[in-house]
Order: sequence, then C-alpha cells, then structure tokens
Amino acid sequence: MSVQRWAEGARVDVLVPTRQRPAALAATLATLVGQQYRGFDVIVSDQSDGDASYDCGEVRSVVRLLQARGHRVTLQRNLPRRGLAQQRQFLLDHSTAPYVLYLDDDVLLEPEQIGRMLAALREAGCGFVGSAVIGLSFRDDVRPHQQAVEFWDDRVEPERVRPGTPAWQRHLLHNAANLWHVQQRLAPGETRLYKVAWVGGCVMFDAAKLRECGGFDFWQELPPEHCGEDVWAQLRVMERHGGCGLMPSGAYHQELPTTVPCREVDAPHVLGRPRAATEPALGAAA
Repeated sequence: MSVQRWAEGARVDVLVPTRQRPAALAATLATLVGQQYRGFDVIVSDQSDGDASYDCGEVRSVVRLLQARGHRVTLQRNLPRRGLAQQRQFLLDHSTAPYVLYLDDDVLLEPEQIGRMLAALREAGCGFVGSAVIGLSFRDDVRPHQQAVEFWDDRVEPERVRPGTPAWQRHLLHNAANLWHVQQRLAPGETRLYKVAWVGGCVMFDAAKLRECGGFDFWQELPPEHCGEDVWAQLRVMERHGGCGLMPSGAYHQELPTTVPCREVDAPHVLGRPRAATEPALGAAA
C-alpha cells in the first residue's frame, strides 16, 4: 500500500470528543503535531461540567503549535450534555472534510497513523477503517485464546454484525494488548486489513458513507447516559459499505478511567432489537 499514492490531496477532519480530561487531551493532541500526513484539521467538542478541557495552558500550547504548522483547530462547547451519540453527531455536523477521524481524548498515535489510515480507507473503498487502541500495560499478558483474527484477503465487503452472532466474538482481539501480540507476526512494513465486530477509540470514516447511513442521528432515541454509540454507527455503516480494522494498529490507549461509568444502556443491544410499535424510544420524554 502506497501511503503517498492513496492519501495525497485528501482532507481529513480529526474529531475529538472530550470531557473532564485536560491532561489526556493535551497528550492526544500532541501526537497530532508530529503526524507525517499534514492534510488534516482538528475539531474538539467539550462537554466538561466546569471549565472546558481545552481551557488550560497545556492544551492551548499544543493548539498553537498545530495552528503554526498549518492545521485549523476549532474548539467548541457542546452543552447541555445529551450523551456521546449527540456529541459525535455535533462533531460530524461541524465537519466539511470528505474523511473524518473520530479520535477519543485518551488515545496516542504513531507519527504515520493518519496517513496510513487514510491510504487504507481510500484503497479499500469501504465505509470505515479502525485502529483498535492497544493497552501497553498488558504487553506481557499474552492471551492466545483471544487472538483469533480473520483477514480480508480480497476487497472489504459489507457484513451484518450484531450482538450474539459469531462475528461478535471478534471484539476479543481488541482486549488488553492482544492486537499488539498478533501484529508482531507481520513482516516488516506489512499492512493487513482484518474483519471486526467494531473498533473503539480511533476510527476513520468516509464522511459521505457515514452520513448516508444516518451518522449518529439515533441520539434522540437514547437517554443521555449511554454507551456503545460508536459501535452502533459502525454496525450500520458496515452493513451497507463494509468496514475493517488496520494492522499494525499504531494507536495506544492512555488507560484512564472511563468518563461513562453508567453503561446500562448499550446502544447496539437496545437499538438493534425489534421494538413494538407502542414502545417509546429510550430517550423519549415520559
């Protein structure tokens, strides 16, 4: 795969949802400074309870450096807080680039990462390419029983994946540092696309394909406290356009506590099941 051939000239908006994480946000944005691919801008949407996560010296200094290197950085406040699905839709609504990279505020990227993801997405022609985040604190925790992988040897095809199906078990590969251990088997410089249930933390979409599938418009069907909104959006895109994981990953988790502790409403489990005509949506007013 030629990164220069497939990525050249394409614009990417890096979309960063954040809440209550100024230090983590600064570290995440700092890994954008050294990206070898320069054709991207950044949009940050903050939902902190007090001061915005970007309203501190550490983040502001990185923002200034990104701007000095020619990247447009947009800092937004998105309140009141109505959940992560609405937050992600808000970011999409403020983007104009043909490709969007949803990057969580606790993820670190290798310098070639944006270019590699863009090249893979354009070459595959599918709806999304994800780089699953690796927890390096688990680097010595080898779990062979969670390392099954199915590669895309031909073109990436649409798939219908839902909770409870055999394909759902693919998510085990993204636990801990499983992906790190599997990708050590690749030849130097080798890149592979593989089948996924979903990818968390670092996912690049073809923006037109994401919008065609509704984006995150389902946010109004969910209560503010929910999880799995990124999963449900990927499942919808995958069913129509296909999606895949990228190996080696090149994305690493800061391994911080979640900012979504209440996980009782899991979007793919509640939105993917049939609902009676008289049953209200979870986000509807009583």
